[in-house]
Amino acid sequence: MNESWVTVVGNAATRPDFWETAAGVAVARFRLAVTVRRWDRGREAWADAYTSFYTVWTWRTLAANVAGSVSLGEPLVVHGTLRVREREWDRERERDRPLQGEGGGAAAPAAPGMDSGGGAHQSRRWVTAEIDAMAVGHDLTRGTSAFRRVSQAKPLLNTLTGTTSP
Repeated sequence: MNESWVTVVGNAATRPDFWETAAGVAVARFRLAVTVRRWDRGREAWADAYTSFYTVWTWRTLAANVAGSVSLGEPLVVHGTLRVREREWDRERERDRPLQGEGGGAAAPAAPGMDSGGGAHQSRRWVTAEIDAMAVGHDLTRGTSAFRRVSQAKPLLNTLTGTTSP
């Protein structure tokens, strides 16, 4: 109940990664770059300030639609719940994992580029901002989009035999 709901406007910083869990649940993940713009009075022009990056997680039908609709660099609006998590790269096991007490998430490919070299067991910690998206769409203030409704195939019931058709 006490979740932080956010609506974030930015650009797709990566192409969506799409996979299915062992249970057959569709998952898509991508990075969203959000750059703050400020009015520079001296130059009388807008100037870019800092950029924040969010990992956006989508599930089920939304995941499939994001994978088929979102491309690198496109302007997006994302609405969902914000999670700020501390993560750790375990060099000995060569994987990314949440620190103790944090659960959930889909088993994702390991984070690239986290090997710092050396010999003994080493770990590296960092903080990540993630959004569990409930809705993702193109930002229409910066372009146009053509919507295509996805029909979910449902088997038809044959009233004469009581069986379903494919």
